[in-house]
Amino acid sequence: MLLAISGAFALCIFAGLANGETIADKSIQSFIITIVVALTISIAFHFLGKQGQDKLFRREALCAIGLSWILATIVGALPYQLIVEDCSFADAIFESSSGLTTTGATAFPKFYEFPHSLLFWRSLSQWFGGLGVVVLFVALLSSLGAGAKILFSNESSGASSDFDHGRIQSGAFTLMLFYVGITVACTFSYKLGGMDWFQAINHAMTTVATGGFSTEPASLEEFASPAIEWISIVFMALCGTTFIFMIRLLRGQTHILKQNNEVYWYYAIIAFSSALLTLYLVELTGELPSHESVRAAIFQCVSIMTTTGYSSTDFDQWLPPAKMLLIMLMIIGGCSGSTGGGVKVVRVVIAARAAFRSIVQSFRPSITIPMRMGGRVLSERAIQSAIIFLMLMAILQVFSMLFVSAIEPELSFLGTFSCVQATLFNIGPGFDAVGPTQNFNFLHSYTKLFLSLLMILGRLELYAVLVLFAPSVWKRFS
Repeated sequence: MLLAISGAFALCIFAGLANGETIADKSIQSFIITIVVALTISIAFHFLGKQGQDKLFRREALCAIGLSWILATIVGALPYQLIVEDCSFADAIFESSSGLTTTGATAFPKFYEFPHSLLFWRSLSQWFGGLGVVVLFVALLSSLGAGAKILFSNESSGASSDFDHGRIQSGAFTLMLFYVGITVACTFSYKLGGMDWFQAINHAMTTVATGGFSTEPASLEEFASPAIEWISIVFMALCGTTFIFMIRLLRGQTHILKQNNEVYWYYAIIAFSSALLTLYLVELTGELPSHESVRAAIFQCVSIMTTTGYSSTDFDQWLPPAKMLLIMLMIIGGCSGSTGGGVKVVRVVIAARAAFRSIVQSFRPSITIPMRMGGRVLSERAIQSAIIFLMLMAILQVFSMLFVSAIEPELSFLGTFSCVQATLFNIGPGFDAVGPTQNFNFLHSYTKLFLSLLMILGRLELYAVLVLFAPSVWKRFS
């Protein structure tokens, strides 16, 4: 993983040199130092682990995933620390975590003044984290054997059983090719839409990763281009869809159109929310629906639900019902097996169906009602797992709000809620003090570090990080 990040830093040097920076510049020298540090740690770990066992079990896999992301965040923070003047450790960690977890929140008010190499790293870190450094790791190292299946299924928010015959390395490599392909398509689309090459490449990486980092101070609103917004809508929606679903469609496996309930629910929610938000905007402006209002509604619904976090307008100024709708979309997020964040559509659908089934069985206790998803009957364990995950996220949000409010007493309730929700669900912008035109720079260092941890928790869906703080796992199951 550290070797892969070193390669990413090398690409940042190339991007900087291609855009006018020189070897003598502080930015390029800082990236060279960072590469040396990453390679040194990588070599040290290689020799320390030479005598280790070849087998990788579930516990070790979870530990490897959690520690990999924490280590990647620390190493990824070095360029900010070395390049940005007066950059605190907390700001560097926050920005690095926000990039690698594809959250898109920023601690730098004037990030657009960064040298091109560092701007490129902001975008590349999101692209790198979108599919997941561990998935890249699995795709490139076939020697992991059965351990690769555990790594993939825990990191990618998708079931490893989605790949035929259990060939996880091959499946992860296919995902990588698709990911690169859709990034290239997005890049050319943005270029045709009016961006220059540097803007197109950066925005393509953060669109496909559903991360939302931009090179411009006002995000996509800066371009004032309906074409660019529609391009962004299409690619954000696609990248919030289960990647394996799209790959199988491209292979001609049209029978899956009859099976994947989650994708249908995903697009149905986007369509319904966009229509409802359009009505709210009509009420706000007092004008009939226009192309601008419809586009703004669809853009913001897709951006928020996929947790990309791009903004085409200051939605913090919208009516309370519109804000409530966006908050609900933030929680739901994209499909499982996509780059989107949130709790995932599939879990929300399962929980809603389980609640309905419970109501029916309350007055008809003798009947058995099987639940299906994607053409398969769900086990009670799968249903229970989805509900418990939602409960854990809700509990974590409440306690995180208590922690943040203790450190930031001047924040309003909505501001505190948004700080936690925007980071835990990997969204980026929130409301009030952390709205789409604001940033997280004003927060205390402890708050930024805590929110950075929340980003990693949300990106890895809790367990791979929580296991690091559960000593009983290591004592009882040794």
